[in-house]
Amino acid sequence: MNRFILLFGFSLVALAGCQTAEVDPAASVSSDYSATPSNLDAFWAESARTVADGDFEGYSATYHKDAVLVSGLSGTSYPIASALAGWKDGFDKTVAGKQKSSVVFRFSQRLSDETTAHDTGIFNYTAEDSTGAVTSNLVHFEGLLVMENGWKMVMEYQKSRATQEDWDALQ
Repeated sequence: MNRFILLFGFSLVALAGCQTAEVDPAASVSSDYSATPSNLDAFWAESARTVADGDFEGYSATYHKDAVLVSGLSGTSYPIASALAGWKDGFDKTVAGKQKSSVVFRFSQRLSDETTAHDTGIFNYTAEDSTGAVTSNLVHFEGLLVMENGWKMVMEYQKSRATQEDWDALQ
């Protein structure tokens, strides 16, 4: 269950079972949002697309090779390669049609220049299995990214569970 929560990922749905990926950039962002490079929004949209499509290789490519996952949910940190290995089953189920997955990101603060970025917000990861059972996880997160042949996440910090009220406040 925690591995599904950790899948955002990023990790990480407006409607249960929705296959469309979305970034909600208008949601309560800092006054610096206008300076956020538009291709950073594309990074988050691509992350969401890979979750919805079950594109494990594409999702893996959004991370820097030395990236770290910090989990406030489990009180640990570890290389993203370990996290990805745990998340692969969810991607495989999505590709096989055994699960529908989606993630929506909303941001409370966005700090960036042309080569670095730090985004803070909440992601809503939803999975619907073949029986129609839906699991939705709202997680406070921070993402630290660098521009290296496109945006790459170097640290994903899944801080804590968020409430529906927290989520709604970022609309």
